[in-house]
Amino acid sequence: MRTATRPSRTRIWGRIRHRIWDRFAASDPGLLRLMAGLRTVGAIALTLAVLALLKADVSHMVTGAMAAMVATFAIKEKQRRKQALTLALGLPVALVAMSLGALLNTRVVAGDLFFIALIFAAVYSRRFGDRGTALGLIGFQIYFVSLFVGASFSALPGLCGTLAVAFACSAVVRFGLVVETPERVLLRLREAFRARLAQLVSAQIELLDAGPDGVEKALEDVRRHTARLHESALMIQGRLEVGTSDSATASLVQRRVADAEIAAERLDVLLLSARSAERAPTLTLHLPDAPVPAPSNRLRAHDDTTATLRRDLDALRLLVVRPVAFDRGTALAHLRNRLLGYRDEENLPRASAAVQDVFRGIGEAARSVLGLRLALDGPQDESDDTPSTTRSREELEAEDVAIAGSEESEPDADRPKGLDRPTTRAAVQVSVGSALAIVGGELLSSQRWYWAVLTCWVVFLNTASTGEILVKGYRRLLGTILGVIAGVGLAGVVGNHTWTAFALVLLFIFAMFFTAPLSYALMSFFVTAMLGLLYTLLNTYSPEVLVLRIEETALGAACGVIAAALILPVNTDRRTDELLGTVLTRLGDVTGAAVEQLSGGPALDLLDMARDLDTALDDLRSSTQPLTHPITPLRARRQTVRYVVALLETCAYHARSLAATAEVLPYSKTVAADPRLKVAGRRIAHNIDVLVARVEDDDTGGVAETGASLASMLETDGPGAPRHDRVTHRVLRHLQRLDEGVIGLARPLGVPVSTAGRAS
Repeated sequence: MRTATRPSRTRIWGRIRHRIWDRFAASDPGLLRLMAGLRTVGAIALTLAVLALLKADVSHMVTGAMAAMVATFAIKEKQRRKQALTLALGLPVALVAMSLGALLNTRVVAGDLFFIALIFAAVYSRRFGDRGTALGLIGFQIYFVSLFVGASFSALPGLCGTLAVAFACSAVVRFGLVVETPERVLLRLREAFRARLAQLVSAQIELLDAGPDGVEKALEDVRRHTARLHESALMIQGRLEVGTSDSATASLVQRRVADAEIAAERLDVLLLSARSAERAPTLTLHLPDAPVPAPSNRLRAHDDTTATLRRDLDALRLLVVRPVAFDRGTALAHLRNRLLGYRDEENLPRASAAVQDVFRGIGEAARSVLGLRLALDGPQDESDDTPSTTRSREELEAEDVAIAGSEESEPDADRPKGLDRPTTRAAVQVSVGSALAIVGGELLSSQRWYWAVLTCWVVFLNTASTGEILVKGYRRLLGTILGVIAGVGLAGVVGNHTWTAFALVLLFIFAMFFTAPLSYALMSFFVTAMLGLLYTLLNTYSPEVLVLRIEETALGAACGVIAAALILPVNTDRRTDELLGTVLTRLGDVTGAAVEQLSGGPALDLLDMARDLDTALDDLRSSTQPLTHPITPLRARRQTVRYVVALLETCAYHARSLAATAEVLPYSKTVAADPRLKVAGRRIAHNIDVLVARVEDDDTGGVAETGASLASMLETDGPGAPRHDRVTHRVLRHLQRLDEGVIGLARPLGVPVSTAGRAS
């Protein structure tokens, strides 16, 4: 009996471990945060161990720890060969920065002028890509380290030796202990996508089962998991070029990921519509706190159809999470065949049209999961396929051949020059802000003035408008205040225990890197708490020093905001208008190309265009954070911005769906090209052009057009014209929702709308 139960227990524990790992992988896609933290902590720990064996003093160990941290996190390139070259170039840059810091330490005016010039060069170097960014960051941070430890000319040989040890240890950890390759990162990102897709299906099941009191929470969970799935898809898109063996494989994975994302989001809408008294608008999934549609009795908790739907959603989730290695027997094949049968109208339950649409949506989602498994895991057993499964495989194989034979082309983009270039403008702004911070910092403290400069530098990183800098400065100040409180307590606990302090420093550094993408305030908290420990190690700690850090941080943030507002300013309105125009332009490009292809026009690379739209929309979403932040006093404007972004996300979803449908057009038996779709697309194209003109040129002369539904427009081609039997209902619905979304954007953007010859 014992022998018989052991395999069962082993499988159970294996499944539990697999579920736990899936949850963790979904929370940290690609394990990017975990690996960044481990790589940095490993480099610092190895540096400290080597320096301890060399009997270095505490100041050299602090220098080595900070240099190892900089040498590790500054390098962002994906290919290992490029990483090695940048690390090799970084060492001489670090040696020069440390030497100049030691030489200019006693020359106040010359040192300050050089620091400002170094800051300008470090920011300007970002225009040269990841390598320029890394070298500029290394130069700035090592010069800062020289100020922090009070480097002198007599101590320069030992400090240079410490830098060499730190860079060598960083290389050992990066290329020998915590090894990262583009292929491994992409593999983990793909697994995270699957895990997040499974979490979204679980959230859909909870939405199905939610009662009247729990439906809002369940809908919010669906929104959150849908957004997380979209985030994973964009991360995969950014890694495909270097993480796959060739462009055909990259295109195939991109296509399958996009199919799965679109099918999952479509299932969200269909499920919500089945729960509602009428078809739910797609905007409900993208607008936070949007009201839940009125419920209906089409899905009752104890109804047989509801039980079947719950069973099939659970089967879909199992198809997503079940690894190929565990795919033994015929049980999984049976589930897959049943779900794919819904695509051929097989075994659809007797229910309302909205409920039957959910079952069809499950079939489409199962087809996308099949394509995802084929693209990621390779060929699989086909012995148990039913005719519907065979048809799905044939469609996928035909698409694969077409993708492999396609060629990629990238249009040349006009790039700004001179002071219009973001890196040049930011370099000038940071230099002016740093000069103000140096003057103000010297007035506060002649020894710790560089904290104000560091804050001014940091708030400009990855920001592009005055509002973004203001929000980032506020978050850094908040994290610094909380970090000071923690630092005071930790300094008293640690005392003179050097290695305990270093152990806590390593812990805080890991936490800093692990939380950096999640919360800038939390990252600032760990940085400040770590600095309190470093001051303790250098015997320069006092509560007054940490209070001074708060003052210097506030001063640096204020100097950054002043420089951004007065020197070549890019206000938040201008920035968001530019990005809004880009989003609308790309929305028009995707929609026009998809309609052209659905009308029988030439095939284009629609998915790349759709991903360009998603990237532009993601940039717009980030740039609007100052306008939607809780501290903003303009409440009405915040609601308007959230509404506009939600409408754009809705339009982007329908555009992605049209692009995906257009790309399967040559292989589909349910969708055929229809030239009349050009008529339906003209109004959408015209309205988007009017919105773009309004945003970019402040043109108030254009008028958006609305009127009869697009479906009715296709039915009035003449007495003998065929109805839209060759255009699926799904295509028309996406076009109709897209038309409504574009018209919905006209009102908040101040564009007049003309209805049946009458302007409003």
